[in-house]
Amino acid sequence: MKRLIISSLLLAVAFAASAQEYEWEAVEVDGKLTGVVSPSKDNVAETTGYFEGRRYVAPNGKTYKKNSIVAKTARTVLDAQPAMARVKDVIGYSTEAMKASYPESALSDWFVDIIMAKTEKLSGKKVHMGVVNFGGIRVDMPKGDIILDDMLSMFPFKNQLVYVEHTGKQIRAILENMAADRFEVLGGVRVVADKGKLVSAEIAGEPIDDDKVYGVATISFLLDGGDGLTLKENAVSVTSFPEVDVIDAVLEYVYAETAAGRPIEYKVDGRVKVNDYKKKRK
Repeated sequence: MKRLIISSLLLAVAFAASAQEYEWEAVEVDGKLTGVVSPSKDNVAETTGYFEGRRYVAPNGKTYKKNSIVAKTARTVLDAQPAMARVKDVIGYSTEAMKASYPESALSDWFVDIIMAKTEKLSGKKVHMGVVNFGGIRVDMPKGDIILDDMLSMFPFKNQLVYVEHTGKQIRAILENMAADRFEVLGGVRVVADKGKLVSAEIAGEPIDDDKVYGVATISFLLDGGDGLTLKENAVSVTSFPEVDVIDAVLEYVYAETAAGRPIEYKVDGRVKVNDYKKKRK
């Protein structure tokens, strides 16, 4: 299982101009050289090795001098383990691995539906639609035990929840622009697009009413140009919740499901259908 645990995996980060336009790659430690693999909070010595006097003893029994590259790297990893212990706590269980994929996936549907429910609770107003971005989901959901680091790595950005009111006419324009380029993660709607055109769009099983005002749950990053969206533009109203980050809403959901004895699982429901999606950029 691949996990983004900084103390035990190689982490490559390339920063670009925008706050969310950077990439990383998690590479699983395979143990070929030293036997080192990703540690849990309870098996550090067995998986990462230990120091015995001036020597580093690797999990496979090989020893290295204190000033060797291997030993220096091991010291850095071992010194980080106490601070990393909390993020290795098991906080839930996933029945299946989930990966965010275009135009719709179980993981992305799960994400936006959590944001919609939490935003409705915070605002005290009806949320008809949700919009978040695929780029905000950075790693996959593992199958089996979920540790805190899985969630922190999945949603690492400091984006806050926002309630936006839009007319149906404006929502239609937003969806038409997405159909012409690329849909982001949607909730509460069912859309069909073909060859860059919006074929149909429904909210709560009904065609969008151009004159009706709808409540939209989104995140602060998408208000002013993030991933090409300006959801604040032409809004009837905007209510921000600066005290609630995306990760806060997601963790609240995971902890509640775990406390109730339920696993984390989700299915796609066909809310976004793009007939020519293979032609669109990934």
